[in-house]
Amino acid sequence: MESSLVRFGIPAIALALASLIVVAVWFAERELGSSSRTRLRRTLATLAFVAAWLAFVAVLALSGALARFDVRPPPMLAWFVVTLVLPLVIALSPIGRRLALGLPFGALVGFQLFRLPLELVMHRAAVEGVMPNVMSYSGYNFDIVSGITALALGVAFALTEVPRALVLAWNVVGSVLLAIIVGVAVAATPLFRAFGPEQVNLWVTRFPYAWMSVMVASALFGHVLVARKLLATRTRGAPSIQTMAGT
Repeated sequence: MESSLVRFGIPAIALALASLIVVAVWFAERELGSSSRTRLRRTLATLAFVAAWLAFVAVLALSGALARFDVRPPPMLAWFVVTLVLPLVIALSPIGRRLALGLPFGALVGFQLFRLPLELVMHRAAVEGVMPNVMSYSGYNFDIVSGITALALGVAFALTEVPRALVLAWNVVGSVLLAIIVGVAVAATPLFRAFGPEQVNLWVTRFPYAWMSVMVASALFGHVLVARKLLATRTRGAPSIQTMAGT
């Protein structure tokens, strides 16, 4: 049986991320000079969207729909696809552009710090038998590196200039590590059982663990925003990025 750390840790991180995204929209709109009315409207729209997504995923899990593998395509597979496509579409949209331009690099990179506590909770879930071991850092999930390095880079941004090449390398590595764990999660589903019958990924079909989709979507969303900001702020002869208060 799962401990309180696992049972409440996953939804707590998901809700914290949802809140951070709403705050980020408000902050970005303020930095870009939007009027108070526009800033409020866009922030409330983001709040409504995030709340609707959380509720939708909760309903899917609580209804048992995500655990239906007797239908084709399985709802779980479609849910995985939406979890990846939706943040990509939003991050590449004008909304993503405004967030990339309105938020400092330190905030965009530091946002990925959530992957550190998340991986610790996931490891505990694996120890307790709630989650397949292959999805933890004692298996094939090395995403904890993204969280640790996000913390280090976030501190660096607050103190000094950071080489653009370092930010780019971090973003690429973090994206690759995210892709690896997503691949492991899909391979471990009942559709493929790539790691054997003892390592089947069914825990994300249950509530509140279905909110893991929020973490995956947030990590992907954040990496795309960093890439967009790197592209939007590139300047010949400027190998470094300013501190937290700068670009």
